[in-house]
Amino acid sequence: FLSERAQPIKDKIGIIAKEMYGAREVVYSEEAEAKIKLFTEMGFSALPICMAKTQYSLSADQDKKGVPTDFELPIKDVRVSVGAGFIYPLCGTMATMPGLPTRPAFYDIDLDPETQQIVGLF
Repeated sequence: FLSERAQPIKDKIGIIAKEMYGAREVVYSEEAEAKIKLFTEMGFSALPICMAKTQYSLSADQDKKGVPTDFELPIKDVRVSVGAGFIYPLCGTMATMPGLPTRPAFYDIDLDPETQQIVGLF
């Protein structure tokens, strides 16, 4: 591992950004700073980090293809998946998908044999 679980969240993010990605520095938005503070206060700071960024580059800029170096890595937001057990910083502009429920909705969808109407969609 690159970092120890006990290290602060920003230290773990910085190690990944600089040692793995080749970033010069990490720049945090106000929202990211506030979330890091909140997650630390809530006792989640020992969770591992899973960076969310473009797949096209080690930077957050998809136009910087391959392995750029000496760049700023912007952290726009930081989220936590407590059940899965990790913190995921959003590098640059990222679209994320919502988590799925433990019980799929299709279990509640059926066809009423008398009315031939679909039930359970809403």
